[in-house]
Amino acid sequence: MAAVTRELAAFSAAIQHDALPEAVRNRTRALLLDLVGNIVRGRHDAESTAPLLGMVRALGLAAGGAAVFGDATRYTPAGAALLNGALAHSLDFDDTHAAGSLHPGAPVIPAALAAAEMMGADGKTVLAAIVAGYEVTCRLAVALPAGDHYDRGYHPTATCGVFGAAAAASRVFGLNAAQIEDAFGVALSQSAGSLQFLNNGAWTKRFQVGWAAMGGLAAAQLAREGFRGAGESLEGKAGFLRAYAPNPVPVRALQGLGVEWELMNTAVKPYPSCRYGHAGVDAALAIRAEQGLKAEEIDSVSLGLPAKGMLLVGQPLAYKQNPQNVVDGQFSGPFVIACALARGHFGWDSYGWMNDADLRALMPKIACEQDPEIEAEFPTNMSGKLTVRARGAVFTRKVVVPKGEPGNFLTEDELRQKFTALCEAVLGPDRTRQLADAILMLDRAPDVAGLMRLGAPMMAARLAGE
Repeated sequence: MAAVTRELAAFSAAIQHDALPEAVRNRTRALLLDLVGNIVRGRHDAESTAPLLGMVRALGLAAGGAAVFGDATRYTPAGAALLNGALAHSLDFDDTHAAGSLHPGAPVIPAALAAAEMMGADGKTVLAAIVAGYEVTCRLAVALPAGDHYDRGYHPTATCGVFGAAAAASRVFGLNAAQIEDAFGVALSQSAGSLQFLNNGAWTKRFQVGWAAMGGLAAAQLAREGFRGAGESLEGKAGFLRAYAPNPVPVRALQGLGVEWELMNTAVKPYPSCRYGHAGVDAALAIRAEQGLKAEEIDSVSLGLPAKGMLLVGQPLAYKQNPQNVVDGQFSGPFVIACALARGHFGWDSYGWMNDADLRALMPKIACEQDPEIEAEFPTNMSGKLTVRARGAVFTRKVVVPKGEPGNFLTEDELRQKFTALCEAVLGPDRTRQLADAILMLDRAPDVAGLMRLGAPMMAARLAGE
């Protein structure tokens, strides 16, 4: 059995920013920019935010010095990690890792930043810690593998993410390899996350990711205090990999460690919905633009998906064709395709169209089906194929590599455009630009304090849920 716990702990303890390839350093700042934008807007627009804030306040987690992006209040480190993690995932607009079928940034980055505020850590330390967290999170998901983990009803962003959060916070704290093994051992006791939210559009998907960020921070702090964690917590008989999947391949977690970077296999979403629908949205926008299609001209649409995509955005079809809330829409292939075909656009504000007459008329015409051609691309690519029947003709488009995937990544200008669209309504144009600049130059910062201050609105009156 591969010594996964020991090797990942040693890797996390030793990682140094200046030793990372330039491409990895640049991509890490880009992923940080993307996640912060999600947090800022999630703080204000997500319907689950108000009860989250109420819980945090009631539990005494809103009286500290740690920042939550988009919020003028200061929280305890645990409260900030929890809220930033949950808010990062609340719009379902955060980064994705196809092979791991998860969102690595949401649990990892908030834990790293909360630890950094505790320590006054410099930007290079924070960025190195984030890389460690991404590698641990994604490599564990690949080793499960993620498909088997999903079949058991687990949500890998949360279950794997708590270990990545522990790695990131531990690196900021400067823990040694043995201490990080203890942190992983503590994280094992907190690894949780269920797909049951799909049953009714529940908000638990967001919460469990925030809890993973907080749990990883707590695990690292316990290890820092000398607390003993379970040994061989990842590969052991009752460890994570064996307990959470039927046929794990632990060696996959270590393949190319420190040479091949799973962080570089992480994608950024151009659309705020489950990643499995994005290839279809790309195809729908292209067909609409090329053919000048109008919604009323469309007779039927078929979205071809891999099996795992069907589980999340395609089944049961009648439910997916009739979304009732934002979470339903985020996981509805018919809704996202209808937005693209009927409106020629799909962004966060598109959820305001859920009861639009044109979309409601179009969604029942949109079916999802498992496509062998698309299945063959998975999990290397989260591909999709759209077939539209209209005007007595058939229009088909296959998208192998959706926009935002590592092989079709967003440019810095496109990343800034997404960030600006999310943040300006909360922070205003000047502060939005200053925050983006600070994030993209974090490697030069002596600490993260300035960046965190820029993430607060100028006026507390702008805050939602107050």
